[in-house]
Amino acid sequence: MIEILKLVIVTAFLVVGAFLMLTAAIGLVRFPDVYSRMHATGKCDTLGVSLMLTGLVIFQGPDLVSVKLLFIIFFVLFTGPVAVHALFRAAVTRGYKVWTREGWKLWKKEGHE
Repeated sequence: MIEILKLVIVTAFLVVGAFLMLTAAIGLVRFPDVYSRMHATGKCDTLGVSLMLTGLVIFQGPDLVSVKLLFIIFFVLFTGPVAVHALFRAAVTRGYKVWTREGWKLWKKEGHE
């Protein structure tokens, strides 16, 4: 009974993590400007990877591998937002503009559809 409950919890963590990673990929393709793309991927991939690795820690049980996975989770949680912030700063420094509806109308008016 405990093994079945453990498997259900692990599966839930893995499915939610995979869903968040899929959401990040869709946001990367779908959103119009660099800032919204980075926002979608920065949030979803950090949480998605962390949830998937948490599921693996639960599946593995108390072991040296679980300790290594916990270190990886903390590394992802601390470095993911810092990397996204650095990319945001680089985009601002390079002068990338935020997407606006007026810019979209002008782009369509110029015949870029």
